[in-house]
Amino acid sequence: MAPSRALFRYRSIAQRRPSPRLLSPVCHVQYQQTAHLTYHSVLLTALSLGPSRCSSLITKRWYSQRNTTPPEPPDYLNEAELNVFHKIRTELDPVKLEVQDISGGCGSMYAIEVESPRFKGLSVIKQHKLVNSVLAEEIKNWHGVQLRTRAV
Repeated sequence: MAPSRALFRYRSIAQRRPSPRLLSPVCHVQYQQTAHLTYHSVLLTALSLGPSRCSSLITKRWYSQRNTTPPEPPDYLNEAELNVFHKIRTELDPVKLEVQDISGGCGSMYAIEVESPRFKGLSVIKQHKLVNSVLAEEIKNWHGVQLRTRAV
């Protein structure tokens, strides 16, 4: 079975790729300016400069970045869910936060999912204790709570 044309194309680009030390100053500037751009826009920039000048732009690895902005509450949360959401958001600085009343609307049981950098290095039990300490007053009035926590 013969290799595909895409594989041959990739090999030819990889073999022609210059060393980072040998890149032209224009290419370095373009490479630094593309840190916030999408892969598609970088590919267009690299193609406009020509393959001999900036082939390292095409082969740059694009890793997904975690969202660093605090989550915003969805518009469908009721007043009690919104209170829990804001309390956790201010105390734990989560990357992901979901709060849902699973008691049918009476507010006696909640499902809470939290992903936070504050959980790093803590066991699951300690993560849950941290959330429980933040929501201590609210939990006194609840029948139950389902917690899912994750360190980021």
